[in-house]
Parts: sequence; C-alpha cells; structure tokens
Amino acid sequence: MAGQIPPQFIDDLLTRVDITDVIDARVPLKKAGKNLQACCPFHNEKTPSFTVSSEKQFYHCFGCGAHGTAIGFLMEYDQMSFPEAIHELADSVGMTVPSSQSFVPNPAKLNLYELLDKVSQFYVHQLHSHPKRDEFNNYLKQRGLSPAIIEHFGIGMAPEGWDHVLKKFGNSQKAIEQLNEAGLLSSNDKGNTYDRFRSRVMFPIRDRRGRVIGFGGRVLDDSTPKYLNSPETPVFHKGHELYGLYQARKANRKLERLIIVEGYMDVIALAEKGISNAVATLGTATTPEHLRQLQRSAPEVIFCFDGDRAGREAAWRAAENALPLLGGNHQLKFMFLPDGEDPDTLVKQKGADAFNKLVTNAKNFSDFFFESLEKRVDIESMDGRARLIEIARPYLRHIPVGIYRDMFEQRLVERAQTSTAVLHKHVEKPSKSKKVINKMATISTGMSPIRMAITILLQHPDLHKSVGDFDKIATLSRPGIVILTELLETLHQQPHLNTAALLERAREADYADHLMKLAMQTLSLSAKELEHELVGAIEQLQQEAQNSRHEVLMAKGLSKLTKEEREEIQQLEIRMR
Repeated sequence: MAGQIPPQFIDDLLTRVDITDVIDARVPLKKAGKNLQACCPFHNEKTPSFTVSSEKQFYHCFGCGAHGTAIGFLMEYDQMSFPEAIHELADSVGMTVPSSQSFVPNPAKLNLYELLDKVSQFYVHQLHSHPKRDEFNNYLKQRGLSPAIIEHFGIGMAPEGWDHVLKKFGNSQKAIEQLNEAGLLSSNDKGNTYDRFRSRVMFPIRDRRGRVIGFGGRVLDDSTPKYLNSPETPVFHKGHELYGLYQARKANRKLERLIIVEGYMDVIALAEKGISNAVATLGTATTPEHLRQLQRSAPEVIFCFDGDRAGREAAWRAAENALPLLGGNHQLKFMFLPDGEDPDTLVKQKGADAFNKLVTNAKNFSDFFFESLEKRVDIESMDGRARLIEIARPYLRHIPVGIYRDMFEQRLVERAQTSTAVLHKHVEKPSKSKKVINKMATISTGMSPIRMAITILLQHPDLHKSVGDFDKIATLSRPGIVILTELLETLHQQPHLNTAALLERAREADYADHLMKLAMQTLSLSAKELEHELVGAIEQLQQEAQNSRHEVLMAKGLSKLTKEEREEIQQLEIRMR
C-alpha cells in the first residue's frame, strides 16, 4: 500500500510524529497509567477502552478491536487514503514527501481532481475572455473585490447557456460520465443533460491540500437559488469541507484563530480587508466534522453570527454540536454582529478594525451557554434556578470528563446557588475509567522463544543491539522464524526504528494483525530482564539450529560427507559441548 513512497521516508516520518498529538487533536485523551485513554471514536461506548501508547506509538480499542499507527488512525478517522495520511503527517512536522516517488492515488479520484481543476480554469478564463464578461466583472467590482483577491480565490464565471462545460469537456461518453460524477451536470425528466452552473459567478471549493473538489455559484440578480453548490460526489462532502480553509492556511504561517462565517462573500470580503483567517460552511449548519477540522487547524475558533433571532438559533445549534469537543487545548467563542449586518457589509462600511474589535470581545463558550439558558428561566427565583439545572442536565453528559467539565459544573452550581453534592445527585455522573484487567495478555514462561523474541523486539526495538549472531536461526523450519529474522535484519540495518515504524512496514503482510497483538501484550519485566530474555531466546534458537544441522549431516552417513561437511560437524560438536 505504500506504493512508491520510500519506506525509509515513512520510517523517518514515524520517528518524528507523536501519535498522541495526532489523536489528541481529534479525540481528547486522558492519562491512564503510562498510556492515554478515551472513549473510542469508532464505536459508541461509555467506559473508555480506547488506549494510545506514547511509548509504542500506536492505538488499540479493546471494545471494537480498532488498532494502528498514526497513519492508520488518519486513514480510519479522517477517511484519508494512505498517501493523504502520509502527506498530512509530513505537513504537520515540516517534512516533504519525495515528489518523484509519491504514491499514485485512486485513478478515478485523481481524474475527478484533474477534471475539476480544468473546469475551474475554464471558469476563470471566461471571466477574462467571454463577450459578456463585463457584467460579471462589474458585479465583482461593485462588491469591492480587487483583481488580486479575485485571483487569490480563483473566482470565475459560468456563462449563460446550457452546454458550455458539456461541449468543452464532454467529448466522449466516458467524459460525460466523469462530468456527472463530478457534479457538473444536471438532467431533466426528459433525460436531457446540461450544465449545472449557468450564468453565475463561480467560486471553486478547495480541500485542505488546495485541490478543487467542487463549486459554489452565485447569480447576479435576485433569482433563486441565489447560491448553488455542487452536490455530494466522491471527492466533495459538504458536511466535512470549509470554504476558505486552504487560503487561510496558505496566508498564515501559523493559524492561532479561525473565524467561521456564513458565506463565500463574507470570507472573501474579510480577506480583501486583510482578515485572512475566516472560513465558511457550505450551506449547512456547523457539523461535528467541521468542528474537528477547525480545531485541528487552530487552537481558537470563533463563530460569527448575525445578531438576530435566526443567528442566535444557529449559534445554539453550533454550541450543541461542540459539547463533545470541549476542553483540552482548544477554545470556542461566539461573536454576534449588529442587527442587519453581516461580515461583508460590516467590514466594508466600518473597516477591519471594527470587525476585529468584535472578534476580540467574542464571548467564551461557557458565557454564551449560560446566558442562553438563563434567558429561559427566572434566575432570581428558586424555581427558576432549579429549572436551570433541569435544562442543563442533558447537555452536561456530552461534555468530556476533565477539568473543563468540572469547572463547567462549578459554574452551574454558582448560578443555581446550590452545591456540587446536590448537583451530582441529579446529574448523571461521568463514567470513570476502569482498568482493563486481563485484556492484555501477560508474557508467560510458557511462551515460545520465537514468540517471545518477536514480542520483545516489537515493543523494545533498541534491545536488538544486545543480540549477537542470529544467522543460523533462518535455517529453522518453525512458524514465525521468517518474521523474527526479518525483524532482526531490519533493526540491524535501521537501528532508529520504533514500534510504529516496524508495524507500518508489515501493513500489507498477512501477519500484520498478529504483530499488532504481540505489540499490545503486557511485558511485566524490567528492561534488563527483557534483554536477558531476548538474548536467551536467540541463543536457544541458535543452539536448536546447530543441533538440527548436526542431525542432518549425521543422517547422511560419514562415508558420504565431504571434507567441508566433516569440518563443519567438528565445529558444531565443539559448540554443542
């Protein structure tokens, strides 16, 4: 699966990446002994059984069996392909994947990315060359957009007409099928096919790596729909994507804050005024997937909403979705614009300073949450305060266990003028982590030398240095001997490899899951004792290989042995004494 990405690059990458950082940015982890734990993100559970080993650099869930390295986690959690996960991790530690040997992605998806990019360039070309381009350029000028910002966001135009894209790119049945798959065509009840986007200003939607994955189109007049987005496609999922995130990451070497606004023009108008850290959802409410992506990109996320009733309701929905992600090193805030204003109009009329002042004064999540709830009750009365606790109860259970939740409950106690003891009587207590007993097999004296040696090498790769000669053991015909010799050879050639790198090298092997199980076994011995066990296991196997060789030679009969074989028997007998 690693394709043409050099194994040495993957090895180096996994020695620089810390899996706890990768996972904690997506699923908040808590210390549990020498490992970290969380409720598994791959199945529903109340008691944490998802464990991350910082020492071994892999994760495992005792509930559903999910396991892997940092690469595997991104593939499973973020639904990335293998090369996408490699690129994501490499970007996070400032490494560059060798371009000449990059893994070739799924050809079907690759063709869609190429097609969408070409169509995007077509729309840009139309904005500069179409006979009716002035109408579109005047509109963009009236909206206050400079040529530089238009180029920065790749804005173009879809001319009036039914088949401009269809004619240019649909020169075969296969090409038409690709246009359909990319969401660029529509069909009517009569079966006629035509361009989805017509007579619209076109905004290409890019993923985090800058690839065009879809489009948004806006009409110039008041016709409906005012905005039209690409439908769901193999490369575009609107509940996961954020417009402007690629440009924000490109414009800011390190993003400390992201502002989430409502539409394309809000993002672009803010960027025009130098505010380059705004993103927008694509015609949907803010989803948990959006929030995870935002939190992965910046430590502070600010929701920007209109100050009217609709804006407040949208803010509350966002707050509800954010509850499971609270705590850790991330901060969520809410800002509300004056009535009748949106980011586009505000920044044009009052300037960037006025907008940034509102950003600075944004409400913390807890302030917004309690203010919203207290508007529903009479906080001055006992009845109202009791009602406050009743309203808050369903929300508290969604907040992860930890310092933030404790402080959140303390705030509720203070507002309701009660005690923590009273609160905990009526609020579901957070599930406490239970130690997983006997779920990780403990190394036993009954373990075979091969199994023991593989287990020790996987979990403590540096101990390979204590192993001397192991060349003879390759002659043994025993299960696992090939795996053991390959491990020893790999570690002697690449002594810096860690557990995760060794597991990744075996990703495609039919014994990959078996290695993962061995890597998870508890080794209760000290490092010195494990070194002694490893050396003893290898010496035992070496002795067994010598005995086996001696038996093979003796079975031939002395009269049939060559001079070299007779000398070999003498050497073997000396070693066997």
